[in-house]
This record gives sequence, structure tokens and C-alpha cells, in this order.
Amino acid sequence: MKLSGKVALVTGGGRGIGRAIAQRFAAEGAAVAVAGTGRRHLDATASEITAGGGRALALLADVADESAVARMVDATTREYGRLDILVNNAGIAGPTAAVAETRMDDWERTLAINLTGAFLCAKHAVPHLISARAGRIINITSVAGLIGYALRSPYAASKWALIGFTRSLALEVGVHGVTVNAIAPGSVRGERIATVMRDRAASLGRTVEEVEREFYVDPTALKRMIDPEEIAATAVFLASDEAMSITGETIGVTAGFRL
Repeated sequence: MKLSGKVALVTGGGRGIGRAIAQRFAAEGAAVAVAGTGRRHLDATASEITAGGGRALALLADVADESAVARMVDATTREYGRLDILVNNAGIAGPTAAVAETRMDDWERTLAINLTGAFLCAKHAVPHLISARAGRIINITSVAGLIGYALRSPYAASKWALIGFTRSLALEVGVHGVTVNAIAPGSVRGERIATVMRDRAASLGRTVEEVEREFYVDPTALKRMIDPEEIAATAVFLASDEAMSITGETIGVTAGFRL
């Protein structure tokens, strides 16, 4: 098992990519704390892990709230005695709207969760990861952080910035043996992308099926969307000793989106 004896904290761990990562980490031997704002989903993920013989802890926390982040990290280290891996996965889709029609509060909330949340989690986790001497930070950005993304500027801006944060933090903590990398998923099947497709279809006066094909399937080399478990597999690799010399990188898992 690639993560035996490790302790991981996964934000946004109740659903989608975060849930898949938490489950895969537990299957690889890690004790996992899953954090987020939806108690029902967090408890369900933790229960699934423990039912399979793993160790899991569910924690309520809004990553945009520094005091909540501090409590989340403290609760994890109190429960398990250490912290080896932080996965900054918590995020929101933000509005689907032209820049001229985007509300300020939607812009600010998207950046607060998607970018500031990752900063706050890293800020409070780094001392523990340094103590581990081989700590890992994995930031879940997006292919939207590598391209232009019309009608989704708050989301794209937050994901572009997260890549810059990844590279900068990697330079700061590398001397302590801590690696910092990002995964840039393409279109991942699940509740979030379904909502995004509905909103885009409504804004363009198109059907959801047309939007899915034109914007999320046809631009890929593999002509398909991807599953959360495919992101989890890459996260396991980056969290493992096999990736100890990889840092400051952004790895795309996109089905070849716009190659």
C-alpha cells in the first residue's frame, strides 16, 4: 500500500473528486480526514471508509474562514498525531456569466474558496508537513487554469492563480522535503459539471446535450469526459514516495482537452 502510515487531509472530501481521493487514499493505507461544509456527505464518505476497514474523520469547515481552517488542521493532528498530506480540493463553480454581468459578491466568493481557501489550508498545514520531512500538498486546479474560459472568468482566474501559488509554495518548502503539485482535471463527471452545463445551455439557448458535446467532449482527444477516480489515481501517485522528486508541477488529467 503506497500510503501506509500516512495521514491525509482532503478538503471538499464529501463528494466528487474529493470523495474519490479520500477513498483511494484510505485504500492505500492512509488515515484520512475529510473536510467541507456538507455534514451529510462528509459523514457518508467517512462511514464508507471505516466500513471498509480504514480510518476516517469527518470535519465541518469553510476553507474561506481562517479560524475554521485552524480548527480543522488541529482536529486532524489531535486525532492522528501528525499530518503528511494536504489535498486542497474544496472549490465552487462560481457564476456562469459574462464579465459585464458578473456580480461582485460572486467573484469574491469564488476566489475566497478556490484560491484563498487553498492558501489558508497550506498556511496552517505547512508546519506539520515540515515536521513530517516528506510532506505533500496537492492542489486541485483545473484545465480552466490553463486556457481561456468564456462566461466563467471568476472560476478560471482562481484556477490560474492556484497554479502560481503551487509553484511559489514549492520553492518555499522544498528545502524541508515538502513537495507541492497541482492536478488540472478536465471535465469530470458529477454534480458540478452537470450544473455548469445546464447554466451554460440556458445562457446560450442550447440543449444540455449540445453543450456537453461541443464544449466538453469534442475538444478532447479521447472524445469523452473523465471520472473522479482517474483524478484520485494521479493524487495517489503525487502523494507517494514515487513522486518525491516532482514538485512545482501541474499535471493535466483532461482526456487530451484541446491538445
